Amino acid sequence: MRRVVSLYLPTWPTDRIRRRLGDPPRDKPLVTVGMNGARRIVVSACRAAQDLGLQAGMPLAQAQALIPNLHVVEATPDDDAAALRELARWAIRYSPVVSPDDPSGIWIDIAGVAHLFGSEEALLADLIGRLKKTGIAARAAVADAPGAAWAVVRYGKAGVVPPGRMVDAVATLTVEALRLPPETLSAMHRLGIDRVGQLAAMPLAPMVRRFGKEAALRLDQALGHAFEPLNPLIPEEAAVSSVAFADPIGRLEDLKQVVRHLAERLCADLTKRGEGVRRLDLIFRRVDSKGASLRVGTAKASRDHGHLAKLFDERLETIDPGFGIEEVVLIASRTEPLYEYQTEARGIDEEPAAPDMSQLVDRLTARVGSGRVYRLAPVQSIVPERMTAKVPPLSPATGVAWPKSLLRPSRLIDPPEPVTVTALLPDHPPAAFIWRHVRHRVAKADGPERITSEWWLGDQPKAIRDYYRVETDKGARFWMFRDAPAADGGHWWLHGLFA
Repeated sequence: MRRVVSLYLPTWPTDRIRRRLGDPPRDKPLVTVGMNGARRIVVSACRAAQDLGLQAGMPLAQAQALIPNLHVVEATPDDDAAALRELARWAIRYSPVVSPDDPSGIWIDIAGVAHLFGSEEALLADLIGRLKKTGIAARAAVADAPGAAWAVVRYGKAGVVPPGRMVDAVATLTVEALRLPPETLSAMHRLGIDRVGQLAAMPLAPMVRRFGKEAALRLDQALGHAFEPLNPLIPEEAAVSSVAFADPIGRLEDLKQVVRHLAERLCADLTKRGEGVRRLDLIFRRVDSKGASLRVGTAKASRDHGHLAKLFDERLETIDPGFGIEEVVLIASRTEPLYEYQTEARGIDEEPAAPDMSQLVDRLTARVGSGRVYRLAPVQSIVPERMTAKVPPLSPATGVAWPKSLLRPSRLIDPPEPVTVTALLPDHPPAAFIWRHVRHRVAKADGPERITSEWWLGDQPKAIRDYYRVETDKGARFWMFRDAPAADGGHWWLHGLFA
């Protein structure tokens, strides 16, 4: 299913100027101006200027009369468009299908890649957060069609439109959300048509006679009834391998063979450049102008074309060929230097090299997602749930290790689960406990081991835990703790299971 992000940059020209010049401060009004006939008018205004009543199209003389200390910069639409294209190149980190939407937006087709960020909501949050840190105001919405996402982010509530719910999201918006010329919008308002739903309720023939074919097309695009293609932006410096077919293909076996052929050609090109792949994008173009894309990454730079092609094998089944695929493009969207090196020499005894786990990591990542492939590294902390951290699977060792004498369970339950404990005396180990509605009788117990929170946390209240290792009459071993002394009303928790 197609899912498209519309990224809206409401103050792009002024944000770009501030990032380039570092002036004026964001609380000072800033506008760009240009010529409209013999008059100088406001072309764009920053948020501070808009809050003071300035808007695009206003005569500059009027704007300066309202705000005497107004900062004025000449508008440069060509520079704005070039910078927007560069920003679109940066957005390829989120998807291989990215296209500028002049003058203040970017399209990003995230079908098949949203899971790499956890969810569509997480992807949007990451995108907006990164732009905000660089001083760029942005909003974003995702929907099944570009027109719906464009309408929602500018005239509705930005965010995620659930699949198949475009009509509900767009129908209540004003007709300005349909990307129509001002004269067409004026004609609609004269007839009392202010909402998209009102226009959608009109019969097609009268609508076309009154407002033209463009109105019907834009309405269908916003509601997802007409396909709107996106032209992906391919970086000029990227290594690209592509093939077009006189007769469209669609069989899974044919797609796998094409990907292997493209990977072999791409790796040959990368060998000449002394580079290896870290991220690969595969783009399919169908005969009906619809497209699809897949993205995979590698744990370290690679030019093994057989391995790279296999990373796509399982996910090729998700591609809908429709009436046939007429072009396939393989892009090395992220590369790193990779040079040949001597792996062995005859007659020279060397220590055996560590096994290369990168291909295994790549296959697992392609199958389950990058966020689910990691290893646990020791952390210098005495609080059990903070003694490990998730790190990339091939990251080098830090030299930090746990003390060998530290007895810890093989499985940690996070967060700890409450248990009901029976003890012979208040400060004694448990004699029996109930966990998950099952009663366990304790045969042996060892403890307590008192653990407190780190002293370097400053004035924060320090938690006190008394841990016990207990063994039941059936041989099961558990790790339990009381979160405060018995006199202070401490509660019991189960925190781990021993093998």
